[in-house]
Amino acid sequence: MNAQFQRHNPNPLLIAPETRVGALHLRITSVERALPIWRDMIGLHVIDQTQSELVLGIGDQPLVHLHAGAERAVRPKSLGLYHIAIHVPARKEIARAVLRQLRAGVRTSPTDHLVSEATYLWDLDGNGIEMTFETPERGFIAYTEGSMQMVTADGKPHSGLEAIELDGLFAELSPDDDLMQPLPVGTRLGHIHVHVSDLEQSMRFYADTIGFQRQILSPRYGMGDVKTTFEPHILAFNVWSGPMAAQTDKSHAGLDHFELVVPNSGELDQLAGRLDAHQVPFAREGNGALLMKDPSANALKVRV
Repeated sequence: MNAQFQRHNPNPLLIAPETRVGALHLRITSVERALPIWRDMIGLHVIDQTQSELVLGIGDQPLVHLHAGAERAVRPKSLGLYHIAIHVPARKEIARAVLRQLRAGVRTSPTDHLVSEATYLWDLDGNGIEMTFETPERGFIAYTEGSMQMVTADGKPHSGLEAIELDGLFAELSPDDDLMQPLPVGTRLGHIHVHVSDLEQSMRFYADTIGFQRQILSPRYGMGDVKTTFEPHILAFNVWSGPMAAQTDKSHAGLDHFELVVPNSGELDQLAGRLDAHQVPFAREGNGALLMKDPSANALKVRV
């Protein structure tokens, strides 16, 4: 490894390392507008469908709850969801998704982040979606004070923002592959990325209160992120909506809340103690789940 690049040494992890992203709850304008992207272009299974709600996931495991009734699309330059990241278990699934999206004329952005390959798109209400395949064997992220550098496995710098070479990607597919095949078992929600109003406040909340490990806090890039013991981030936040970013409301499509899942009720009790110690208001459901908002009013639920 090039000596100028050093790995980041994070703070102690206060939350269980098994903590993961649960389900995402989004507001949408209508179920009919959601299906062409979430089912057909992303490849999630429809688990339940009514006029007011669409539940999608893998098999019978819900990953995304889409709540109809918003009157308008996502508010521009607002706080809330930047994107949800759907992590797939094989590179072939990224190839399949990108090809069907391009053939359908959907705007998509296949990007090589070195430690992952991803593509980005939006539903018809403006909710952001990332599909990603992790490739940690190709390199890592080196952290310095307030900055970061992608480094290949043999120690060379990498931009982390290059376009994926599509001929090589599509070579993962055979001529008889079904491009409309839904995503397979092993697909999961890997991380949440939200718009916030203040990086420092957000880092204190997600690291010191929720209990994740700090990974990067970069005013230069306008973003920060946190993780468990697993290298990729579990939650990221940015100020890219600008200093005048507005709170959204239920008349707009966008984030209702997201879930974090911990392995046992003891974790909930410890988190409740940290919330009290940091004077963060929260509510407790009958099943013990904790409901709260981050400093930018992004709502989340932590449950077993």
